[in-house]
Amino acid sequence: MYTSFFGLHEKPFSITPDPRYLFMSERHAEALAHLLYGVKEAGGFIQLTGEVGTGKTTLVRSLLQQLPDTADVALILNPQISRVEFLCAICEELGVPLPEARGSIKALIDALNRFLLENHSRGRRTVLIVDEAQNLRPDVLEQVRLLTNLETTKQKLLQIILIGQPELRELLSRNDMRQLAQRITGRYHLEPLSRDETEAYIDHRVKVAGGVGRIFADGSRREIYRLARGIPRMINVIADRALLGAFTAEVNQVTPVIVRRAAAEVYDQPTAARGPWQRWLRLMAGPAVLAVAAAGAAWYLWPRPPAPAAALPATTAPPAAGAIDRSQQLDQLGTLLDGLADAADADTAFAALFTLWGEPYKPGNEGACQQAEALGLRCLFQRGTLEEIQTLDTPVILTLRNHRGVEHQALLAGLGGGVGRVALAGREYRVAATEIADYWQGEYLLLWRPQTADVKALVPGMRDPDVRWLRASLATIQGEPIAPMQSDLYDAALEERVRQYQRERRLTADGLVSHQTQVAITADLGSTDTPRLARAN
Repeated sequence: MYTSFFGLHEKPFSITPDPRYLFMSERHAEALAHLLYGVKEAGGFIQLTGEVGTGKTTLVRSLLQQLPDTADVALILNPQISRVEFLCAICEELGVPLPEARGSIKALIDALNRFLLENHSRGRRTVLIVDEAQNLRPDVLEQVRLLTNLETTKQKLLQIILIGQPELRELLSRNDMRQLAQRITGRYHLEPLSRDETEAYIDHRVKVAGGVGRIFADGSRREIYRLARGIPRMINVIADRALLGAFTAEVNQVTPVIVRRAAAEVYDQPTAARGPWQRWLRLMAGPAVLAVAAAGAAWYLWPRPPAPAAALPATTAPPAAGAIDRSQQLDQLGTLLDGLADAADADTAFAALFTLWGEPYKPGNEGACQQAEALGLRCLFQRGTLEEIQTLDTPVILTLRNHRGVEHQALLAGLGGGVGRVALAGREYRVAATEIADYWQGEYLLLWRPQTADVKALVPGMRDPDVRWLRASLATIQGEPIAPMQSDLYDAALEERVRQYQRERRLTADGLVSHQTQVAITADLGSTDTPRLARAN
């Protein structure tokens, strides 16, 4: 939403791993060299560890781009599986036909061994890369060790690279893991960036995104380093939030004050809070929390100059799903976006969204999300898919980009049957859902009404009165109590029920009750004061 304002081609601080943005600090260069060594040299394991968010997955993506043509790679991203599933995943990655007895470990090993021998005879290398390897079960780790027994008289047939968090080092240091640890021929631990590297990292990503000039003031880059402690993922989250803040305040350079405000939102602290972030991170432990912190941060909080009010005409208020004329021809979204003389602004989109909530919107000095909070609502800014939006079943504001790169803010009021109802610049259109995906960058914003006393994520192990709301809500939705119903402890039984719910709703099944999961729960409870996505087909 801020890219055109700063002259950028795309958002420079996305947390999605992208090798184009890989910043080769001295530490990253050494780590990549270790990985490339593991591919080219035979025998043993290569182990790469690092804290959450230090860039391990991005390094793997860069490694895959630099592999020689003679290498075949099996990349396992979800190691929380059984031995049989692990072997099946390797075979599928390498294109090895699964045996009829696919439940037999011996049959799977035999099939894999035949493939490795054939690959070796053709002068090809076979590499197994396991990401998040700290989550491997002990019996699967033992199976990994046994895979190194697949060899000729001169060399190993399979090179294995284990990527993981620091817990992987602790796991492999156990006495019962010594046989595997002894086969590790290369180890590297990826440290956070230094202050100078952080400043260079920020400039590098802005430049890759097409930025010209100094968007971040010197003091703001130092402030990002202090608040993110050199962790690339947290640098990205804070910097992205700071750019959004500068955009909504309509200033062309990010200042330290804006950075501190952005970090306060990311860490869910009062703006004045300046304490270390580790305390919050320990409380909300887990890599998924970082994404939740970014997604849950309020969007559009900075004051904006007054703008003329705009809202949907009364004649275009969203009708009931069944009232839509199915014979109506669909509008061409690309043509509509290209034909707009000016960018469709956020005020118009917010006015339409507030109308669906039965509330007035007043463009002016007070931000939209501040107005929403005064009404007992909250903003949730996310990245996702149309399927995810349909799951949440609530109207959202989308950022659409036309062929010239101009961004427009639109309200998605209905979705269904491959058709979306979009309110754009004060008028409503019926367009193909596939066209929305073509011009949409994956960002959306919605309003929701929290059902808990405090607006926060609920995580396993915490004790909080709002946990009772979670128990009661899931019991109602799933039709089965979660004993003890009056407990305020987020225990293992409740976590399993949350994961079950998230899987059924096609949400990230991490057990973390983020704002997104709370929105889905509220929708399933059938709150009558929450607007829903109309059927648009």
